[in-house]
Amino acid sequence: MWYLGSWLFPIVSACMWLGMLLALFINWEAIGHPIYPSMEKGQTIAYISDTGAYGLKPLFITGSVITTVFLDLGFMAERWLRHAGRLAPNTSTAQKILSVLAIVCAVAGAAGLILLSIFDTYHHPHLHDGFLLLFIAGYVLSAVFLCAEYQRLGIHYRSHRILRISFWVKLTFIIVEVILAICFASTSWTGNRNVAAVFEWIVALVFTFYILSFLLDLLPSVRSTHHTPQGWALKAEMEKMTHPHSHQQAGAPLTADSAGPNQNARVSPADDLEAGAYRGTTMTNGTYQNGHDDLGRQKRWGVGRFRI
Repeated sequence: MWYLGSWLFPIVSACMWLGMLLALFINWEAIGHPIYPSMEKGQTIAYISDTGAYGLKPLFITGSVITTVFLDLGFMAERWLRHAGRLAPNTSTAQKILSVLAIVCAVAGAAGLILLSIFDTYHHPHLHDGFLLLFIAGYVLSAVFLCAEYQRLGIHYRSHRILRISFWVKLTFIIVEVILAICFASTSWTGNRNVAAVFEWIVALVFTFYILSFLLDLLPSVRSTHHTPQGWALKAEMEKMTHPHSHQQAGAPLTADSAGPNQNARVSPADDLEAGAYRGTTMTNGTYQNGHDDLGRQKRWGVGRFRI
Protein backbone atom coordinates (compact mmCIF):
# COMPACT_ATOMS: atom_id res chain seq x y z
CA MET A 1 0.00 0.00 0.00
CA TRP A 2 1.53 3.27 -1.19
CA TYR A 3 0.30 5.24 1.83
CA LEU A 4 2.37 3.07 4.19
CA GLY A 5 5.62 3.42 2.29
CA SER A 6 9.07 4.52 3.40
CA TRP A 7 8.32 8.11 2.33
CA LEU A 8 6.56 8.47 5.70
CA PHE A 9 9.91 8.40 7.53
CA PRO A 10 10.94 11.97 6.60
CA ILE A 11 7.37 13.20 7.13
CA VAL A 12 7.28 11.88 10.70
CA SER A 13 10.80 13.14 11.38
CA ALA A 14 10.15 16.66 10.04
CA CYS A 15 6.80 16.99 11.82
CA MET A 16 8.33 15.89 15.12
CA TRP A 17 11.31 18.24 14.77
CA LEU A 18 9.24 21.26 13.77
CA GLY A 19 6.61 20.52 16.43
CA MET A 20 9.28 20.29 19.12
CA LEU A 21 10.88 23.58 18.05
CA LEU A 22 7.52 25.36 18.02
CA ALA A 23 6.62 23.95 21.44
CA LEU A 24 9.90 25.11 22.96
CA PHE A 25 9.68 28.57 21.40
CA ILE A 26 5.96 29.11 22.18
CA ASN A 27 6.51 28.00 25.77
CA TRP A 28 9.38 30.49 26.15
CA GLU A 29 7.19 33.24 24.65
CA ALA A 30 4.13 32.33 26.72
CA ILE A 31 5.89 32.52 30.08
CA GLY A 32 7.34 35.95 29.34
CA HIS A 33 10.88 35.41 28.03
CA PRO A 34 12.42 34.10 31.26
CA ILE A 35 16.15 34.33 31.90
CA TYR A 36 17.29 30.78 32.54
CA PRO A 37 20.24 29.98 34.84
CA SER A 38 22.23 28.66 31.87
CA MET A 39 22.00 32.01 30.06
CA GLU A 40 24.95 34.39 30.33
CA LYS A 41 24.85 37.97 31.55
CA GLY A 42 23.23 40.31 29.05
CA GLN A 43 21.63 37.45 27.11
CA THR A 44 17.89 37.94 26.62
CA ILE A 45 17.15 35.46 23.80
CA ALA A 46 17.32 31.84 24.88
CA TYR A 47 19.11 29.13 22.95
CA ILE A 48 17.15 26.03 22.02
CA SER A 49 19.22 24.14 24.56
CA ASP A 50 18.32 26.72 27.23
CA THR A 51 14.61 26.18 26.72
CA GLY A 52 15.11 22.43 26.49
CA ALA A 53 17.04 22.20 29.75
CA TYR A 54 14.17 23.38 31.96
CA GLY A 55 10.59 22.21 32.23
CA LEU A 56 10.32 20.75 28.73
CA LYS A 57 13.44 18.58 28.86
CA PRO A 58 11.41 15.34 28.43
CA LEU A 59 9.92 16.83 25.25
CA PHE A 60 13.36 17.88 24.06
CA ILE A 61 14.76 14.36 24.53
CA THR A 62 11.72 12.62 23.05
CA GLY A 63 11.60 14.94 20.06
CA SER A 64 15.31 14.49 19.38
CA VAL A 65 15.06 10.70 19.55
CA ILE A 66 12.01 10.43 17.25
CA THR A 67 13.43 12.95 14.79
CA THR A 68 16.77 11.24 14.35
CA VAL A 69 15.48 7.65 14.41
CA PHE A 70 12.98 8.26 11.62
CA LEU A 71 15.44 10.35 9.62
CA ASP A 72 18.07 7.63 9.79
CA LEU A 73 15.43 5.08 8.80
CA GLY A 74 14.91 7.24 5.71
CA PHE A 75 18.65 7.01 4.95
CA MET A 76 18.58 3.23 5.32
CA ALA A 77 15.37 2.86 3.32
CA GLU A 78 16.91 4.79 0.43
CA ARG A 79 19.92 2.43 0.43
CA TRP A 80 17.72 -0.67 0.56
CA LEU A 81 15.34 0.52 -2.17
CA ARG A 82 18.26 1.11 -4.53
CA HIS A 83 19.60 -2.33 -3.72
CA ALA A 84 16.17 -3.92 -4.24
CA GLY A 85 15.62 -2.14 -7.55
CA ARG A 86 12.63 0.04 -6.66
CA LEU A 87 14.85 3.12 -7.04
CA ALA A 88 17.43 3.64 -9.78
CA PRO A 89 20.20 1.21 -8.73
CA ASN A 90 23.77 2.23 -8.08
CA THR A 91 26.05 1.74 -11.06
CA SER A 92 29.36 1.38 -9.22
CA THR A 93 30.88 0.25 -5.95
CA ALA A 94 31.98 3.83 -5.23
CA GLN A 95 28.34 4.96 -5.18
CA LYS A 96 27.46 2.23 -2.68
CA ILE A 97 30.39 3.23 -0.47
CA LEU A 98 29.25 6.87 -0.53
CA SER A 99 25.75 5.78 0.48
CA VAL A 100 27.08 3.72 3.39
CA LEU A 101 29.29 6.61 4.55
CA ALA A 102 26.25 8.90 4.47
CA ILE A 103 24.37 6.47 6.72
CA VAL A 104 27.32 6.22 9.14
CA CYS A 105 27.59 10.02 9.40
CA ALA A 106 23.81 10.30 9.86
CA VAL A 107 23.95 7.82 12.74
CA ALA A 108 26.78 9.86 14.29
CA GLY A 109 24.72 13.04 13.89
CA ALA A 110 21.73 11.32 15.49
CA ALA A 111 23.85 10.25 18.44
CA GLY A 112 25.05 13.84 18.82
CA LEU A 113 21.52 15.28 18.93
CA ILE A 114 20.21 12.67 21.38
CA LEU A 115 23.20 13.08 23.69
CA LEU A 116 23.10 16.89 23.66
CA SER A 117 19.43 16.74 24.67
CA ILE A 118 20.31 14.46 27.60
CA PHE A 119 23.47 16.29 28.68
CA ASP A 120 21.90 19.74 28.85
CA THR A 121 23.78 23.01 28.63
CA TYR A 122 23.25 23.87 32.30
CA HIS A 123 24.59 20.73 34.00
CA HIS A 124 27.07 19.60 31.30
CA PRO A 125 28.05 22.65 29.23
CA HIS A 126 31.26 21.22 27.73
CA LEU A 127 29.76 17.86 26.81
CA HIS A 128 26.73 19.66 25.41
CA ASP A 129 28.88 21.80 23.10
CA GLY A 130 30.83 18.75 21.93
CA PHE A 131 27.67 16.82 21.09
CA LEU A 132 26.28 19.88 19.30
CA LEU A 133 29.35 19.90 17.07
CA LEU A 134 28.93 16.16 16.44
CA PHE A 135 25.27 16.70 15.50
CA ILE A 136 25.96 19.46 12.98
CA ALA A 137 29.09 17.87 11.50
CA GLY A 138 27.47 14.45 11.22
CA TYR A 139 24.49 15.56 9.17
CA VAL A 140 26.46 18.01 7.04
CA LEU A 141 28.94 15.27 6.12
CA SER A 142 26.07 12.88 5.40
CA ALA A 143 24.68 15.46 2.98
CA VAL A 144 28.11 15.80 1.34
CA PHE A 145 28.32 12.05 0.71
CA LEU A 146 24.75 11.95 -0.59
CA CYS A 147 25.51 14.81 -2.96
CA ALA A 148 28.52 12.92 -4.30
CA GLU A 149 26.40 9.79 -4.80
CA TYR A 150 23.56 11.66 -6.49
CA GLN A 151 25.94 13.55 -8.76
CA ARG A 152 27.20 10.22 -10.10
CA LEU A 153 23.71 8.75 -10.34
CA GLY A 154 22.55 11.79 -12.30
CA ILE A 155 25.29 11.20 -14.88
CA HIS A 156 24.12 7.64 -15.55
CA TYR A 157 20.38 8.34 -15.36
CA ARG A 158 20.00 11.63 -17.18
CA SER A 159 16.34 10.97 -17.92
CA HIS A 160 15.49 11.04 -14.20
CA ARG A 161 15.42 14.75 -13.34
CA ILE A 162 14.46 14.00 -9.74
CA LEU A 163 18.06 12.87 -9.08
CA ARG A 164 19.46 16.23 -10.20
CA ILE A 165 16.82 18.12 -8.20
CA SER A 166 17.68 16.16 -5.06
CA PHE A 167 21.37 16.82 -5.65
CA TRP A 168 20.86 20.59 -5.90
CA VAL A 169 18.55 20.67 -2.87
CA LYS A 170 21.11 18.87 -0.70
CA LEU A 171 23.96 20.98 -2.04
CA THR A 172 21.98 24.11 -1.17
CA PHE A 173 21.43 22.75 2.33
CA ILE A 174 25.16 22.16 2.76
CA ILE A 175 26.09 25.68 1.67
CA VAL A 176 23.38 27.41 3.72
CA GLU A 177 23.96 25.35 6.88
CA VAL A 178 27.74 25.79 6.76
CA ILE A 179 27.37 29.56 6.38
CA LEU A 180 24.82 29.75 9.21
CA ALA A 181 26.92 27.47 11.42
CA ILE A 182 29.96 29.70 10.89
CA CYS A 183 27.88 32.76 11.79
CA PHE A 184 26.55 30.99 14.88
CA ALA A 185 30.01 29.91 16.04
CA SER A 186 31.64 33.28 15.40
CA THR A 187 28.95 35.33 17.16
CA SER A 188 28.90 32.91 20.07
CA TRP A 189 32.71 33.02 20.35
CA THR A 190 32.75 36.83 20.33
CA GLY A 191 30.10 37.07 23.05
CA ASN A 192 27.15 38.18 20.89
CA ARG A 193 24.85 35.66 22.57
CA ASN A 194 21.56 37.11 21.36
CA VAL A 195 22.68 37.11 17.73
CA ALA A 196 24.08 33.61 18.16
CA ALA A 197 20.77 32.41 19.61
CA VAL A 198 18.90 33.75 16.56
CA PHE A 199 21.28 31.93 14.23
CA GLU A 200 20.82 28.71 16.20
CA TRP A 201 17.04 28.84 15.77
CA ILE A 202 17.48 29.51 12.04
CA VAL A 203 19.90 26.57 11.67
CA ALA A 204 17.35 24.31 13.34
CA LEU A 205 14.53 25.48 11.08
CA VAL A 206 16.61 24.97 7.91
CA PHE A 207 17.31 21.43 9.10
CA THR A 208 13.54 20.79 8.75
CA PHE A 209 13.74 21.40 5.01
CA TYR A 210 16.71 19.07 4.73
CA ILE A 211 14.65 16.31 6.33
CA LEU A 212 11.78 16.95 3.92
CA SER A 213 14.18 16.76 0.95
CA PHE A 214 14.21 12.98 1.42
CA LEU A 215 10.71 12.92 0.00
CA LEU A 216 12.39 13.57 -3.36
CA ASP A 217 14.44 10.40 -2.85
CA LEU A 218 11.77 8.05 -1.48
CA LEU A 219 8.59 9.05 -3.34
CA PRO A 220 9.84 7.67 -6.70
CA SER A 221 9.79 4.18 -5.13
CA VAL A 222 6.03 4.33 -4.51
CA ARG A 223 3.90 1.85 -6.41
CA SER A 224 0.33 2.89 -7.14
CA THR A 225 -2.28 2.64 -9.86
CA HIS A 226 -0.85 5.64 -11.69
CA HIS A 227 2.83 5.34 -10.77
CA THR A 228 5.50 2.72 -11.36
CA PRO A 229 8.56 2.65 -9.06
CA GLN A 230 11.53 4.44 -10.55
CA GLY A 231 13.71 1.34 -10.67
CA TRP A 232 11.05 -0.79 -12.34
CA ALA A 233 10.37 1.83 -15.00
CA LEU A 234 14.10 2.11 -15.67
CA LYS A 235 14.45 -1.67 -15.96
CA ALA A 236 11.57 -1.85 -18.45
CA GLU A 237 13.14 0.97 -20.46
CA MET A 238 16.50 -0.80 -20.56
CA GLU A 239 14.90 -4.09 -21.60
CA LYS A 240 13.04 -2.34 -24.39
CA MET A 241 16.29 -0.83 -25.65
CA THR A 242 18.13 -4.16 -25.39
CA HIS A 243 15.37 -6.24 -27.04
CA PRO A 244 13.62 -3.90 -29.49
CA HIS A 245 11.66 -6.78 -31.13
CA SER A 246 10.45 -8.38 -27.91
CA HIS A 247 7.01 -6.89 -28.50
CA GLN A 248 6.40 -9.22 -31.47
CA GLN A 249 3.82 -11.87 -30.79
CA ALA A 250 4.76 -15.52 -30.66
CA GLY A 251 4.50 -17.12 -34.09
CA ALA A 252 5.00 -13.82 -35.96
CA PRO A 253 7.37 -13.90 -38.96
CA LEU A 254 10.98 -13.45 -37.88
CA THR A 255 12.36 -12.47 -41.30
CA ALA A 256 10.97 -11.59 -44.69
CA ASP A 257 12.51 -11.88 -48.13
CA SER A 258 11.39 -10.79 -51.56
CA ALA A 259 9.08 -13.79 -51.79
CA GLY A 260 7.30 -12.92 -48.51
CA PRO A 261 7.54 -14.10 -44.91
CA ASN A 262 10.15 -16.70 -44.11
CA GLN A 263 9.60 -18.77 -40.98
CA ASN A 264 13.13 -20.19 -41.18
CA ALA A 265 11.59 -23.69 -41.32
CA ARG A 266 13.49 -26.43 -43.10
CA VAL A 267 11.22 -27.80 -45.82
CA SER A 268 12.14 -30.71 -48.09
CA PRO A 269 11.57 -30.62 -51.87
CA ALA A 270 9.18 -33.54 -51.49
CA ASP A 271 7.06 -31.58 -49.07
CA ASP A 272 7.12 -28.65 -51.47
CA LEU A 273 5.89 -30.87 -54.24
CA GLU A 274 3.17 -32.29 -52.03
CA ALA A 275 2.14 -28.74 -51.20
CA GLY A 276 1.74 -28.16 -54.93
CA ALA A 277 4.69 -25.91 -55.70
CA TYR A 278 8.34 -25.35 -54.99
CA ARG A 279 9.24 -22.10 -53.28
CA GLY A 280 10.27 -19.49 -55.80
CA THR A 281 8.80 -21.35 -58.78
CA THR A 282 6.21 -19.82 -61.02
CA MET A 283 2.99 -21.79 -61.21
CA THR A 284 0.35 -21.84 -63.90
CA ASN A 285 -3.00 -23.31 -62.92
CA GLY A 286 -1.37 -25.31 -60.14
CA THR A 287 1.31 -26.94 -62.37
CA TYR A 288 4.93 -26.17 -63.11
CA GLN A 289 5.71 -24.31 -66.28
CA ASN A 290 7.08 -26.57 -69.07
CA GLY A 291 6.92 -29.53 -66.67
CA HIS A 292 10.21 -28.55 -64.98
CA ASP A 293 11.05 -27.29 -61.51
CA ASP A 294 13.14 -24.21 -60.74
CA LEU A 295 16.38 -26.22 -61.09
CA GLY A 296 15.54 -27.43 -64.55
CA ARG A 297 14.68 -30.95 -63.38
CA GLN A 298 11.77 -32.80 -64.88
CA LYS A 299 8.63 -32.98 -62.88
CA ARG A 300 8.27 -36.36 -61.16
CA TRP A 301 4.90 -38.00 -60.64
CA GLY A 302 3.91 -40.41 -57.93
CA VAL A 303 2.31 -40.96 -54.55
CA GLY A 304 4.01 -40.43 -51.17
CA ARG A 305 7.69 -41.43 -51.38
CA PHE A 306 7.30 -43.23 -54.72
CA ARG A 307 8.26 -41.05 -57.65
CA ILE A 308 8.72 -41.70 -61.34
